[in-house]
Amino acid sequence: MNNIRKEFIVFLTIILISVNATSQKKKSSVTDSDLKIEKRKSKKNKKIKISKIDLSHWKVTLPIANEKRKPIELESPEILDFANNETVKPYFYNDSTDGSIVFHAFPNTTTTNTKYSRTELREQIIPGDNNTNWTFEEGGTMKGKLSIEKVSKDADGKYHRIIIMQIHGRLSNNQKKLIGAKDNNAPPILKIYWDKGKIRVKTKILKNRSVNNIDILRDEAWGDDKGYNFPTEVGFRKFTLEVKVEKGKMMIILNNSEYAVYEGVDINRWNIFENYFKAGNYFQSKEQGSYSKVKYYELEVSH
Repeated sequence: MNNIRKEFIVFLTIILISVNATSQKKKSSVTDSDLKIEKRKSKKNKKIKISKIDLSHWKVTLPIANEKRKPIELESPEILDFANNETVKPYFYNDSTDGSIVFHAFPNTTTTNTKYSRTELREQIIPGDNNTNWTFEEGGTMKGKLSIEKVSKDADGKYHRIIIMQIHGRLSNNQKKLIGAKDNNAPPILKIYWDKGKIRVKTKILKNRSVNNIDILRDEAWGDDKGYNFPTEVGFRKFTLEVKVEKGKMMIILNNSEYAVYEGVDINRWNIFENYFKAGNYFQSKEQGSYSKVKYYELEVSH
């Protein structure tokens, strides 16, 4: 009798193990199937994002040279097809994961009167034309949403600086002749830096506020102010910058909440110059191996 009971217990144990194993297989099978479905859904949800920034009124300067050893530039209509330009791709390209345009710069070739390289947009009110610009009396607004993707550090472990926006002065052809200038370049009235995670503003001031209307056109009539740092540290996060100008006034707005306002004699007398907006990555390092990448998600200009 005992032998019969033992055999019956062994038989039940075998059946229970078999049922449990079958159940585990079914559970495993269902889980694998669910995972495959989730993976398919995930792939479908990953959409390619293309930048919506209108580049028709901009030209871009790259940190590489052409056969004449001058920085390569691309303006409208060629700039509209920049994503398919193999020369441009390493320095000015779409990030399809977030719809931004990436500006990559490193020490290499430089433009006239500068010592640093850039991947930077230059406003052109008339596409392809550098000679039509605007004055402060006419006014203008530039607004962008951007972030710093990557930037190298110096020997002391500090991040290199980047100019991310500018208002650049320009001499008219008549003014150029009047002072005997070799080109149409005038000083930049505004430079906005990303500086160790903060936004820093630099502008120009007159060395002599009584200077006449001819000598005021010369570079040496203008000096740099002490600069201003916005309190908020933006770091590597997205932020917005807006620049508004009118006769006698220039205002820079960070994240729609912090303001830097410039008024007075220097700004009033700046109205003698023509101007144009710039945006991108004007990299402030000449160190070997240094680099920076700036992302623009939005950028618009109005006059």
